[in-house]
Amino acid sequence: MKRGKKYREAQARIDRERMYDPAESLQLVKELASAKFDETVELAVKLGVDPRHADQQVRGTVSLPHGTGKTRRVLVFAKGDKAKEAEEAGADVVGAEELAEKIREGWLDFDVAVATPDMMGVVGKLGKILGPRGLMPNPKSGTVTFDIARTIKELKAGRIEYRVDKTAIVHAPIGKVSFTLEQLLDNFSAFVEALIKAKPAAAKGQYLRSISVSSTMGPGIRINPMAVMQKAR
Repeated sequence: MKRGKKYREAQARIDRERMYDPAESLQLVKELASAKFDETVELAVKLGVDPRHADQQVRGTVSLPHGTGKTRRVLVFAKGDKAKEAEEAGADVVGAEELAEKIREGWLDFDVAVATPDMMGVVGKLGKILGPRGLMPNPKSGTVTFDIARTIKELKAGRIEYRVDKTAIVHAPIGKVSFTLEQLLDNFSAFVEALIKAKPAAAKGQYLRSISVSSTMGPGIRINPMAVMQKAR
């Protein structure tokens, strides 16, 4: 792949043979970011699991101490008192059957969807639309719940969902390059701790195989996974 001049200059400042500690890598990400917008700091963690097996799936949610730096539009499927609760908690869009119809017509102007359990009969019919986009409410990610107010507040504050992909890698945003180093480190630690707690009993050998961090437009910087594991213990 042909890379731009700024990308090549940033890559030249990284020692490709070295695995950095988290603080060094995150500081480099901040220094090397050159886009005209506030780039997202993205984490990629290769896990020692086989996602083909149900007992080695890694999935969950984590509340980042300093959020992601992005304002998330939260949609809620609810009726009656729960719809009112969602509106009071700050949901951007609240509705039921009429909202499902709007989505079927192609409207998708939201970042995360939440539903009360009694609405899943309606929401379930949207699986082919919401599922491939990662927008389908799911009990495992805490987005199918009657605890609407708390869920909305957590999502707005920076709760993110993570899930291992078919290559055994978990991707997650942990902030913006405008964040302080301390904020990025706090978010990094919170995310890695959540991953470690989510380790399946069936996973054998080294769990954190490799860790890389980058900005939206920047090159990846390798982090020493063994050092991270030792610090997390």
